Amino acid sequence: MSTRTESVGTPAGEARITWHPAPAGRARLVLALGHGAGGGIEARDLQALAAALPALGTTVALVEQPWRVAGKKVAAAPKVLDAGWQALWPALAEPGLPVVAGGRSAGARVACRTAAGLGAAGVLALAFPLHPPGRPEKSRAQELLGAGRPALVVQGGRDAFGRPEEFPERGARAGSYELVEVAYGDHGFAVPKKAGPTQEEALEVITGAVAEWLGRLAV
Repeated sequence: MSTRTESVGTPAGEARITWHPAPAGRARLVLALGHGAGGGIEARDLQALAAALPALGTTVALVEQPWRVAGKKVAAAPKVLDAGWQALWPALAEPGLPVVAGGRSAGARVACRTAAGLGAAGVLALAFPLHPPGRPEKSRAQELLGAGRPALVVQGGRDAFGRPEEFPERGARAGSYELVEVAYGDHGFAVPKKAGPTQEEALEVITGAVAEWLGRLAV
């Protein structure tokens, strides 16, 4: 399917959505994905999901925050990121389908912080930055636990921003979410050449886990 790009004005400036639509008549969900603070929608995990999911009935919307569209090198403050995402939501919901809020790294934090208020159908957190590297005491777990929506975390096994075993207990009292580990993956889901799984296999873990989870959400 061909993609299309849409510009959307926000209080923080112009944002951009690149749509990867599901085939006509087959779309069940929209998965909106924001990028991290150190890169854009070219990230390998975002691109893999945009390539794999439309054929399975999920329209993927890759969202570029205003600071990125403007060519700036440093991400905006969290409140500005949240405001930009919230302003984009009507455009993401325009197809009339349930919208799952998601993103990688800083984009995952935005999705978690805003999901309940926007009425998102779920939250997909790719490479959630649980804490700054080497600073586990600076936990951001409450953002994930407070999302208030069904959530899936996909985390690299050697992510310096939080390894899977560092995440808090999952359950009704602690906050309900699912977690899938990408073995040997770093914060960008890159795997060492001698690790065992290939880069392609690592991306297949991501796309397969997300597709299965979205399939349950859409029932």
